[in-house]
Amino acid sequence: MLSGIKQQVVVGKDGKIEIQKSELAEGTVVEVIVLVTKDVDETNTNQSIQQDETEYLLSTEANRYHLMTAIQNIETKTNLVSFTPEEWNEEYNIRS
Repeated sequence: MLSGIKQQVVVGKDGKIEIQKSELAEGTVVEVIVLVTKDVDETNTNQSIQQDETEYLLSTEANRYHLMTAIQNIETKTNLVSFTPEEWNEEYNIRS
């Protein structure tokens, strides 16, 4: 069974990254994925400027249709799925 931990941390000396989570017992095998947040100045000077998420969602006819349909569903409160935080945690066993 998989569960998730999400934390924002600062890289320390020599690239060291520490995750503080008491639920992780010593010896527990984990898989770590690191997502790096770039600041605005660094991103703007980067040769490959990343596409904005909204721009991507509007980039094709199919994506545009699904996005507009989703927005309309929210505005009209139709075809929505709702659940409590407890139901979410019970279903997906996510801990932060």
